[in-house]
Amino acid sequence: MNAITLALTGASGAPYALRLLECLVQADYRVYLLASSAARVVLKTEQGLDWPASPQALSAQLCADFGARAGQIVACGKEEWFSPVASGSAAPKQMVVCPCSMGTVSAIAHGASENLIERAADVVIKERGQLILVPRETPFSAIHLENMLSLARLGVTIMPAAPGFYHEPRSIDDLVDFMVARILDHLGVAHTLCQRWGYAPSRDE
Repeated sequence: MNAITLALTGASGAPYALRLLECLVQADYRVYLLASSAARVVLKTEQGLDWPASPQALSAQLCADFGARAGQIVACGKEEWFSPVASGSAAPKQMVVCPCSMGTVSAIAHGASENLIERAADVVIKERGQLILVPRETPFSAIHLENMLSLARLGVTIMPAAPGFYHEPRSIDDLVDFMVARILDHLGVAHTLCQRWGYAPSRDE
């Protein structure tokens, strides 16, 4: 089973993370799930979700909610330093931070490892794995841009949550799927979430 780390932080965009988690489970990935305290506030505000504090309880709940096999979604505490994602010898080679706050961008760009999300990202960078950050902020300040540029120069993919409209979206779900599709493309995960450029049907059809 392929493995990936998915981290949720305090930026707006909880629907992106939940849809991505659903697609990764369907693609038979084992997902190590990390959620900051601020991410839990966002989940409650945007989705009405009140996730249990216990990582074990959260793992069980998410496996049930997303139809995953037992152990396919592994929730980790923010200071669970013995988690596989904390070590280069065990961490998945792919990681997505979605949504990604500017505070998290800054911490990763400066090599901070004060919580498991920051440490996991640091591990993926040092092990030359694939790290995708999905920031949701507007406008970007010069500080934000400089931090993202520093990470881009290290090979980190910066993918702002900025959905396109050429696929003629008709719902919020369509916009969410557009962004999740782009993330899956970069991860090399096949999907049929939305029409690609040049294949969008006309509204007259």
